[in-house]
Amino acid sequence: MSALRLPRTLRLDPSDTFVFTHPAEPGEWAVTGSFLFWDADLAALEGKARAAFRSGFVGVASLGFSTLVVVSEASEAERDAAVEDLARHIHERLGAPDREAARAAAREEIAFAASLCNLPVGSVVAMHRTVQDGEIAEAFRTLHQRDPALPGADRLHAHARAFHFIETDEEEPEERADLIGLARTRPET
Repeated sequence: MSALRLPRTLRLDPSDTFVFTHPAEPGEWAVTGSFLFWDADLAALEGKARAAFRSGFVGVASLGFSTLVVVSEASEAERDAAVEDLARHIHERLGAPDREAARAAAREEIAFAASLCNLPVGSVVAMHRTVQDGEIAEAFRTLHQRDPALPGADRLHAHARAFHFIETDEEEPEERADLIGLARTRPET
């Protein structure tokens, strides 16, 4: 039987603290959090709310947002505590009819988050959330560290910036990511 794995919020640099109105604390157990947008007017989202919709995982303790999560081992007790934290929010803040209904919804969210963790422990995952045919769609990608044996790897810094954000007024803001510290490059053939 394989070990239980869940995503934890990850903060490689301070960008989440200015990208999101309410950033998650580093190291929180996380879920995708799309349920936070089910009743939102998605076309009207702007600025930080739009950033949260497009790329924010949700920390279950704070309901704050995180751009990245890391696959981590978890005990059953930690999973159960994450379910209870999320159930509390679903009941108290999101209006579930009772605690058991909230707990069932939280279990489902945590189970889906665990299904994303069929990767090696330490794998970093990013998400891109969109609306397709009136439904919320989530796409996930795994970011990898650059192989230290590859040319140029010696120039990497231990605390390299992961992302560079640019504010624009355009309908679809340009997304730029400096993934030099995380991207696996392939030698040209």
